[in-house]
Amino acid sequence: MNPSNWRAYLVTQESLSEGRSTLEIVRSAIEGGIDVVQLREKETSARSRYELGLELRELTADADVDLIVNDRVDIARAIDADGVHVGQTDLPVTVARELLGPEAVIGCSASTVEEAVEAEADGADYLGVGSVYGTTSKNVPADEEGIGPERIAAIADAVSIPIVGIGGITADNAGPVAEAGAAGVAVVSDITAADDPTAATEELVSAVETAKVLEDAEDTER
Repeated sequence: MNPSNWRAYLVTQESLSEGRSTLEIVRSAIEGGIDVVQLREKETSARSRYELGLELRELTADADVDLIVNDRVDIARAIDADGVHVGQTDLPVTVARELLGPEAVIGCSASTVEEAVEAEADGADYLGVGSVYGTTSKNVPADEEGIGPERIAAIADAVSIPIVGIGGITADNAGPVAEAGAAGVAVVSDITAADDPTAATEELVSAVETAKVLEDAEDTER
């Protein structure tokens, strides 16, 4: 349970799954090598998310895949998830930590260097930074849309905790995000809406791993 080892991070959204269940998508992603799953499903009730979360907890625990809950600290506690991810308008990182304890993984969304530095100071274990290339899976303010790998690099220089890039990321454009300093990338549509979610996950993992090899080689040459 170390965010610095996360290469591919799936955020669930069944409305984009072409009629397949979230459990089906997650099973396929696990087969493809996903490292962490975030239960989001904001369009469903808390009860539905809780019940789905129990099933995902069993599935991910058996596969040694981390499970994070979006926003809802109460659901994270109820299903014994590995942690929670909060945004800038959700419960503060400090409060999430108080409620979940020192062993929980607390992630925080950031789109600026200032937000990232504050989240780290508050005790976040990792940052979800974006929207890197823009996104259609959620509404984001115009100044947070399409911040690019350049912002990833700026934030990576300013903090010491791992970064996960998110927003419009695919296997084709994940490389520059990893090269800019992100530990991994988070996706919704690239896996959930894929004809073959397992293959899509494999391609995403491979893109990140390849980029990291190139980055390491460049660092050695410098």
